Amino acid sequence: MNFAVFSANAQRIELCLFEPTGRKELKRYSLPECTDEVWHGYLPHAHPGTVYAFRAHGPYQPQHGHRFNPHKLLLDPYARKLIGQFRWSDALFSYRVHSNRMDLSIDRRDSAPAMPKCVVVDEAFDWSHDTRPNVPWNETVIYETHVRGASMLRKDLRTPERGSFAALASPEFIEHLQKLGVTAVELLPVHAFLNDRFLVERGLRNYWGYNTAAFFAPEPSYLTAHRLDEMRIAVRQLHAAGIEVILDVVYNHTCEGNEMGPTVSWRGLDNASYYRLIPGDERHHINDTGCGNTLNMPHPRVLQMVMDSLRYWSTAFNIDGFRFDLGVTLGREHSGFDPGSGFFDALRQDPILSQRKLISEPWDIGPGGYQLGNHPPGVSEWNDRFRDSVRRFWRGDAGMRPDLAARLTGSADLFNRRFRKPTASINFVTSHDGFTLSDLVAYSQKHNEINGENNNDGHNENYSSNWGVEGPTDEPAIAEARERVSRSLIATLFVALGTPMMLAGDEMGRTQRGNNNAYCQDNEISWIDWERAALPHGRKMTMFFARIIALRKQHPLLRENRFLFGDREVLPGLYDVGWFDEQGEALTIEAWQDPEGRAFTLRRAGAGLNGETEVLLMMLNASAAALRFMPPPPHLEWHVLLDTANPEAPPAPLAAPDLEVPAHSMVVLAAQPTGDADWQASWRAGAQYGPRLLTALPPDPGTSMPDTEQSG
Repeated sequence: MNFAVFSANAQRIELCLFEPTGRKELKRYSLPECTDEVWHGYLPHAHPGTVYAFRAHGPYQPQHGHRFNPHKLLLDPYARKLIGQFRWSDALFSYRVHSNRMDLSIDRRDSAPAMPKCVVVDEAFDWSHDTRPNVPWNETVIYETHVRGASMLRKDLRTPERGSFAALASPEFIEHLQKLGVTAVELLPVHAFLNDRFLVERGLRNYWGYNTAAFFAPEPSYLTAHRLDEMRIAVRQLHAAGIEVILDVVYNHTCEGNEMGPTVSWRGLDNASYYRLIPGDERHHINDTGCGNTLNMPHPRVLQMVMDSLRYWSTAFNIDGFRFDLGVTLGREHSGFDPGSGFFDALRQDPILSQRKLISEPWDIGPGGYQLGNHPPGVSEWNDRFRDSVRRFWRGDAGMRPDLAARLTGSADLFNRRFRKPTASINFVTSHDGFTLSDLVAYSQKHNEINGENNNDGHNENYSSNWGVEGPTDEPAIAEARERVSRSLIATLFVALGTPMMLAGDEMGRTQRGNNNAYCQDNEISWIDWERAALPHGRKMTMFFARIIALRKQHPLLRENRFLFGDREVLPGLYDVGWFDEQGEALTIEAWQDPEGRAFTLRRAGAGLNGETEVLLMMLNASAAALRFMPPPPHLEWHVLLDTANPEAPPAPLAAPDLEVPAHSMVVLAAQPTGDADWQASWRAGAQYGPRLLTALPPDPGTSMPDTEQSG
């Protein structure tokens, strides 16, 4: 078996072999060859199960960016599996932690007892004719979840299976996903990661896992029997149910932190190559990520490592897509962010990766770090403008109609360039980073005290409202308002053009008790409460999610993959999109600019499920009082499909020429035939209302930069 590792600046690399438990080092071999800066050697008796790691010899000159220290055991950057755990010790650092010379000193203690080890694996697996679902983008519904959090409170599972990949393969979990109607699970990081020392010392854990220690190895704690096949089985079972698997991946930084961090792999192998260092001050790292270091993506070997990792997960585990944490960092060249960077160009030309679903988090804290809408074709983006606009509109903020109108129709102001489609916008109202849906309507302020950072962590502006009382309440009126707003938020998500993403647990009212940064809460704060799902509120909310997702699937207009400008005539006098006030009158420019406007009707027209012309009305009332809405002319027989104020009401004909839309609620209607009447002919007759019923489009909402998330 051949062992190989890249290092441009090492003088010697040693391969260290260990007994099967990884506790005792058995032998060291110097890798005999170095070709194109890759050190390599063939070991005849190596086999699957062989436990190993590296040591690197070279200059220890932090001021020049070199931090070689052969006393520190180093993980193979390409390791497929890890055995053992990190045990926090000062020996993990290349320097003497308590020295006055800080990182300019050198520590000569062996770090092997505190390190996990790498394991050679056998990749053979029977995929049993597994086929990736290849769900079209415009039919995709993403369910963001966490391997551990999804099942830790599942009492129907054996204790060892809880919090594991095996639990994702359970029929009960897959049945829940199918009941909702989601088409993809997006898993928070599954790469092996390191728990931060400051968290361990507080008795906490890096629950989210955005602290990668190995780009090719699954997190060992997610494997019940330390078998990689558990993850493959989960993927195979999800695929069999028509559900795709997307991985949230962290290639912008590693677990080694800044220059004062531990040495566990890349830093000890070749710090100056793997990381971006400050020019002229190579002792210190560039920190565009807020996590201490930044991977040196412009370096060809670093880029190769990332591409190899992505291809490995795509082929060895049949993964369907990737969400790139802090994607701007990956696309930043020395001159700044570039949608034509080496990283994005490599993705787009790769015959395997270009066929996967690719999603970027379009910001970081580096220069020019907010790049929403500026990614290349083929890469979708988390749209925080959608999140904030929807939250602010339903909170009742002034002047939000134009911006919400842009979000409902695919965010053309952000994505209508280079032939991109509305599906380039990953629409969401909640995600792992921030409030849950339940907390969004129960807390006006964050409550992160249990994180141990004096409530200074997490975003201060969440565009949330408690609707009268901070936190839990028994007041019926407040509880009813919260539930109604929650349903209106979710209904808006699923009727908007773009790719919807929901947060796991929102469908059953999961709460984090006001914590909007639960990255370190590996406990009931973060885990899905399946018992809550069985309570009346949980059941009703789950049913509502399933109903609105089904509505999206039943009406192609809600999944249309073209931007809407009101310039496409579906029938004489009927255009693809129209905007109206409560009286059914077309919104004028003056009306759009009225900051007190908190209600409107969106009319959509186009092909239905069977090719027939379909017309939908969405009446939104974010004001504090009920309003009577008149459908715009010409007057047809309308059918009420959904009412967020009355979520259990079945679809029914509209019995009056107008209807009352309660405060903070939304109603969806469809035009239906009445008896033998040709309702489409009614539209043609309606041409008398003018050559164009839509007389005004919403003004450009502008491109002002909103508050952005910077981690996770």
